Amino acid sequence: MPPTRKQLMWIYTQLHSAYGPRNWWPAETEFEVVVGAILTQQAPWTNVEKAIINLKGRGLLDPSLLAKAETTLVETLVRPAGFYKVKSRRIIRIAESYGRIRAAYDLPINEARKELLSMEGVGPETCDSILLYAGNVPTFVIDAYTKRMAGRYGLAQDEDIDYHELKEMFENKLPRNERLFNEYHALIVELGKRHCKVKPECVNCPLEKRCKKKVKSGQRMKPSIGKPNILKTSAKARKRR
Repeated sequence: MPPTRKQLMWIYTQLHSAYGPRNWWPAETEFEVVVGAILTQQAPWTNVEKAIINLKGRGLLDPSLLAKAETTLVETLVRPAGFYKVKSRRIIRIAESYGRIRAAYDLPINEARKELLSMEGVGPETCDSILLYAGNVPTFVIDAYTKRMAGRYGLAQDEDIDYHELKEMFENKLPRNERLFNEYHALIVELGKRHCKVKPECVNCPLEKRCKKKVKSGQRMKPSIGKPNILKTSAKARKRR
């Protein structure tokens, strides 16, 4: 049975109470978010930060300058993020296409996603990360942390749920608000880093009582659902519906 809005907002409230606001994405400019979204593919964020610092030190977090940069130089700078040959090519192409990316922020969401997904190296997760965190477009990001939480908490049958199926579940049940989507996804990431790891560390997990890996069959307790502070849907979000 699909979760209700109250159940999803209960999760949000529990995570927010435990971890506080995450203020994600850590970047000084929209373009830095876009570059980070490419570099973080199959890489831990600590390594991405090193590559970002390298690019910033050479003044290459400017799309016009990065687009003209020597590939060999960019490869050296992004090497800490792994797959440096592929990623250097991708961020240079992204810099060349940055005008298209910014223009996509003002399109209807489905059209914006289609535009970004047509670019080299931009898959669904990267696409939604760019739109949400750089463009403030209310589109929910799904990643390995989200799938793991959904499978363990019972929002999905297992962790192999389809990307778009899980994305639609969140978007159909929650208020379509970019601030809520931003904070919710960032909180799920924090949950995945602290507690809901591949090998879970469940002590003090804010969702422990409702986790299928912790509760014995027939003993699961229904959480008491209060009245979470649901963010009002922004005018921008309403316009995009």
